[in-house]
Amino acid sequence: MFKTIKNALKTPDVRKRLLYTLLLIVVFRLGCFITVAGVDSIALNEAMGQTTGIAGLIDIISGGAFSRFSVFAMSISPYITASIVIQLLAMIIPSLERLTKEGGEEGRRKINRYTKILTIILALVEAIGLFLSYKSAGVFIDSTFLTAALVVTGLVAGTSVLMWLGEQITSKGIGNGISLLIFVGIVSGLPRGVTTLWNLIMSNGQFSTTGLLTAIGVVIGALLLVAGVVFVQQAERRVPVQYSKKVVGRKMVGAQSTHIPLKLAMAGVMPVIFASSFMTFPAMIIQMFVSDIATKTGFLAGLYKFSIATSTSSVGIGYSIANAIVYLLLIIGFTFFYTYAQFNPAEVSNNIKKNGGFIPGIRAGKPTTEYLTSIITKLTWFGGFFLALIAIIPMLLRFTSLNIAFGGTSILIVVGVALETVQQLESQLAMRHYKGFLE
Repeated sequence: MFKTIKNALKTPDVRKRLLYTLLLIVVFRLGCFITVAGVDSIALNEAMGQTTGIAGLIDIISGGAFSRFSVFAMSISPYITASIVIQLLAMIIPSLERLTKEGGEEGRRKINRYTKILTIILALVEAIGLFLSYKSAGVFIDSTFLTAALVVTGLVAGTSVLMWLGEQITSKGIGNGISLLIFVGIVSGLPRGVTTLWNLIMSNGQFSTTGLLTAIGVVIGALLLVAGVVFVQQAERRVPVQYSKKVVGRKMVGAQSTHIPLKLAMAGVMPVIFASSFMTFPAMIIQMFVSDIATKTGFLAGLYKFSIATSTSSVGIGYSIANAIVYLLLIIGFTFFYTYAQFNPAEVSNNIKKNGGFIPGIRAGKPTTEYLTSIITKLTWFGGFFLALIAIIPMLLRFTSLNIAFGGTSILIVVGVALETVQQLESQLAMRHYKGFLE
């Protein structure tokens, strides 16, 4: 990785892209410290001294922007949700499916336009919900319509700017713009994790041997976790495919041997994001219409506590256990859903058959489909349990005295984006025939 970055800095065009990306990242981080107009800073510090629940989850992704109620407080989450909704609709609506698969460049532009429109709508709804949720906490100067309009407009504008920054990084920077913004937001919480470990070692200003051993254990555990994520993200099952001789034009093309690379975690981190959004959605809706729901009792209060148990342990062990079980099942379910949405064994089998290919030892047609389905099912079970384990580990740590900024989802996103970014740099260097890289 470091060699790739070193070679990229030596290539003028790639270096410009890196510097441009760095400039936009600086703009993003500066925006995280610009508070929305109409917010009472003193009351904000008191109300958000320690963000928990959904607020804490959003604050980690936004790089601390939520706790400051900055213009980037909602982060890029409305865009992610909009992208997920458009992907799901593309599987249901035939016209959208045709745009996705056969529309080409024009189709991608239309899909991108629909995603942006839906992002603005979702951002508007979420901004109104945030204003209604925190209005009773005295965070705002007053509760008039003008203040509400200023806050909502500022939050929606911030999300729009983030969406534009992501597009610029993708087109003129090093790529993966949206993912890179999430990556930067999460990594910005690393100093808080280091501070937590230091406070663990220096308990009340005095050196603690127990704290030191605990800190060393946390660091070793984090390194093992990162190594495991890297291994699973990069691992793949290669299914061999052979193609017989055929006539192309006036030439006889010889037999070829290739393979189908099947990733061990083909769905990536998307099932965790789907499951997290699904679990926290009820709490977001309830917060919008019921004030001080956390202090109340009844069905809605129970549903709210169950929903936020993904990101806090203050609701009780019963809610946390039930939430963890449902969360695990949802992650596995969404892993299967997203994997089969990306890889269709029947379609792959038909393409192999049409091109005169076959898997050694497996007949073309239905047996090939069944063989590929069997492999994908086994890989998906493993990938689903792995993602669920990574996501649930931080939930277990909340019942200890540790309060580490990095969670399992955060590590999955950070490692995944880092690997993708390095691959983007390598592909750009390869396109420019960089001698040092090709060697």
